[in-house]
Amino acid sequence: MASSIPTRSSTEKSEALKPCSNARKNGGDRGNIGPERAFENPELWGLRRSARKSGVPDFFHDSMGGNAGCKLGSPRSFFGDSVATNSKSEVVDNGDRSVSELKSSRFCSVVGNEGPQISLHTDKALTRCCSLEDSTDGDPGKKNEKLIALSCNEEEFLIENREGPTSKKMKVSSRPVVNTVPFDAKYLRKVNGTTFFVGNPVLEEEARQRWPHHYMKGKKSKKGCNPANDCDEDEVILDVKCHYLQANVSGCLFDIGDCAYVKGEKRKPNFIGRICEFFETTKGEHYTTLQWFYKAEDTVMKEQAKFHDKMRLFYSDIRNDNLLDCIISKVRISPIIPRVDVKSRALPSCLYYYDMKYSVDYSTFSSLETSEKRDLCSCYGFENDSDVSLKGVRHCCKSNNVEATLLDLYSGCGGMSTGLCLGARLSGLNLVTKWAVDSDEAACESLKLNHPETQIRNESADDFLDLLREWKRLCKCYAVGIGNQRKPNLRSSHVKKSNPHARDDSSMDSEEFEVSRLVDICYGDPANVGKRGLKFKVRWKGFGPSEDTWEPIEGLSNCKDSIRDFVVEGVKAKILPLPGEVDVVCGGPPCQGISGYNRFRNFNAPLDDERNRQIAVFMDIVEFLKPKYVLMENVVDILKFAKATLARYSLSRLVHMNYQARFGMMAAGCYGLPQFRLRVFLWGCHPYEKLPQFPLPTHEVILRGGASAEFERNIVGYDEGQVRVLEKAVVLEDVLSDLPAVSNDENNEQIPYTKGPQTEFQRYIRMPKSEMIGFSACEVDDIQPLLFDHRPRKLFEDDYMRVCQIPRKKGANFRDLPGTIIDANNTVQLDPSKERILLPSGRPLVPDYALNFWEGKSVRPFGRLWWDETVPTVLTVPDAHHQAVLHPEQDRILTIRETARIQGFPDYYRFSGTVKERYRQIGNAVAVPVSKALGYAMGLAWLKQSGDEPLLTLPSNFALSNKVLQLSSSPSEVQNVSS
Repeated sequence: MASSIPTRSSTEKSEALKPCSNARKNGGDRGNIGPERAFENPELWGLRRSARKSGVPDFFHDSMGGNAGCKLGSPRSFFGDSVATNSKSEVVDNGDRSVSELKSSRFCSVVGNEGPQISLHTDKALTRCCSLEDSTDGDPGKKNEKLIALSCNEEEFLIENREGPTSKKMKVSSRPVVNTVPFDAKYLRKVNGTTFFVGNPVLEEEARQRWPHHYMKGKKSKKGCNPANDCDEDEVILDVKCHYLQANVSGCLFDIGDCAYVKGEKRKPNFIGRICEFFETTKGEHYTTLQWFYKAEDTVMKEQAKFHDKMRLFYSDIRNDNLLDCIISKVRISPIIPRVDVKSRALPSCLYYYDMKYSVDYSTFSSLETSEKRDLCSCYGFENDSDVSLKGVRHCCKSNNVEATLLDLYSGCGGMSTGLCLGARLSGLNLVTKWAVDSDEAACESLKLNHPETQIRNESADDFLDLLREWKRLCKCYAVGIGNQRKPNLRSSHVKKSNPHARDDSSMDSEEFEVSRLVDICYGDPANVGKRGLKFKVRWKGFGPSEDTWEPIEGLSNCKDSIRDFVVEGVKAKILPLPGEVDVVCGGPPCQGISGYNRFRNFNAPLDDERNRQIAVFMDIVEFLKPKYVLMENVVDILKFAKATLARYSLSRLVHMNYQARFGMMAAGCYGLPQFRLRVFLWGCHPYEKLPQFPLPTHEVILRGGASAEFERNIVGYDEGQVRVLEKAVVLEDVLSDLPAVSNDENNEQIPYTKGPQTEFQRYIRMPKSEMIGFSACEVDDIQPLLFDHRPRKLFEDDYMRVCQIPRKKGANFRDLPGTIIDANNTVQLDPSKERILLPSGRPLVPDYALNFWEGKSVRPFGRLWWDETVPTVLTVPDAHHQAVLHPEQDRILTIRETARIQGFPDYYRFSGTVKERYRQIGNAVAVPVSKALGYAMGLAWLKQSGDEPLLTLPSNFALSNKVLQLSSSPSEVQNVSS
């Protein structure tokens, strides 16, 4: 006989139809009954049951909410093992198999909802289960109605529920039950707060195939780590006995693939991880392998992640072994598609979500790989890969553009963009600097000399950003129908011409002139009248270019046709970029507020310092234009000052925009230059593009300092045990030995070469522009070019007389001047036995500032460089008083051209401005070979030819190459030394 199931009132049934707020949608091909099917069968939905009255342990109700309406047949919905029942139903199967009895019930939940499950056993020990709510409303006297299984197959049961004279047939999803050993409620109370594995161990052969790393003798495992602390030193040897597929933690059943809260550090939030393994050691200890999710503040962003969504997580490859009792409870996490072209996103209703992967190697935030998406889809209930595919959401810019456009912010004289374009061409990508912005007028003139095709704007980045916003608005207003071949309106308009030099109390009215056309646009205050705003440069009828004036747009209200013509032509000529039109944005925003020479630095709030705000402006421009790639450069102090606040902020801004990102430090000497010059580079990348790698060094280098301990792993270089084939370090003789001798008084703009190149470096650096960018020698004029800017900053008479007395030998400096001695502490002093020598001017030959520099221990003042040496870093002001900048064999400081060569600028590259301004431009520039290597890496990423690793091995002889380079093997392949 079958036991009875209590009938419910209409009120109870109505209440039962309320679905759980967090219930997963249809289980797809897993055979689950979703809310939609369950509504068709209200008998399968239960009411809130009284935990205490029904004998259920308190933790089912109190900790999990005890909410009714759980979804049936959820494959990961069990909270406790089987609970024995007294009911024993006679269940008949009308098929070939006989379902013998209703054996046990099981409490289940998706997110905190419990209800009994029945398990149906065939005579062949084939076990299936379905979820039914056995609500007694606290009345143990009620008996169940008959429950008859009419059929049973791999997908579902057809069950007849007989309620009095009527009956209903219902289909219920089925699944294998791993453990069918019955336990009573008393036992469940006993295991509250304990952990144990469920079911039989995985067969040894299968376990060794799935988890071979745990069955290797002497294999070390990372134990007890967490995502916030990558503790390599905690590796221990765990001898694994066997693996399991399920575990019970405090009455909650966990499957492999579930996500869970994990005990955090004392008084800190819990961690979140994904369960990858359950195993028991030979010592009988229960372990789980967890793959960690990072919260934003747990990554390198730290406190600069405060404006990120608190529900956003980052997937990672870091996994380690932890005791099973570190697990607290389940948590639902869903993957979503990262987007940069929408302001808000419809987020899933789960507690957490993730859209990126984080790796501590080079602080990398990257889009998930295809294999990871597929793996996670299966774990989180997606029906197929299309749910997280990129189909239909590709970036608006096409990947196969013939020409890629670049915007160079804070461009200076153009070292960064020049190198990027040279390197990109070597990869096969035609990258062109379309726009450049800098507030230094002389630097802009230098850029025009070398890049006449570039739209160069001499203005601040703040004004440029405001102009971009106004330009977008103007294009929206006036540029409708650009493709209609509309003829320009040549009708002139009369406006009052402003006089910026007129006094406020002038009684003379502004004279009215006729506008011929508009020739330029800007945002700011170019006429210095004290009012910023959108301005047009007006060409007046009957006047030449020298009479052009900047007029505010408000004063051109009757010149709509002229404005429209200017905008239409400007859009055609792309005088300014619109969002989506820039492929690459690069730049090195200045941060004078972190300079070690600044005695008034704001350590507590560096972002509040006006001198550091250009980083925020740079990121604002990126956010507005939404390019494919971003490259930001800065000094190493950005990682040392104020706990790296500015570096973390920069990275956080990119990630907050859903850009992929990684940063590393590169030394210029590693790429074929005679200077160390360590700099920080931050890559940003649209989520649907390939994140560029960092190119590994090609040359040996003479080390001169490094980074803080926290960021040592971000220095681009080889790991221990990797084969490295490096060229010899480039020294000053390799770079400068072919240049003509010049005196301290040299002032010629150009002079002829006196001899041919002596080294491969000199042969490359002397190439004409057309040959360097990839044309063969026969395609260019074989004319010996002149040498530009080979002249030094002239020394004052006293300094020149001091320099003439510095010996021409290695290591010579002011200590070699007569009248000095060195004591036992390596401190320089005046020789007390000799009278102090004076110059004809009456000043001492050995100046006091040199004696007192670094408390008398420095060897830099009036230091002479030598041929087999390198320089630490080319600075903006060559000062013999505090630097070693003297030529090895000539009595002068290094010339502009010599300094440019040390920075990697080709000899064809010319500079504009005063001698002092030219030195400053070169000292502020990014070393060209470094940006060339980065441009090559970006080109490979653009062309989808790069790997997923953070580092790239450059082709041999890359530094001196001017032809497109084909990689013979994987560009990211680095061989390891066999043990």
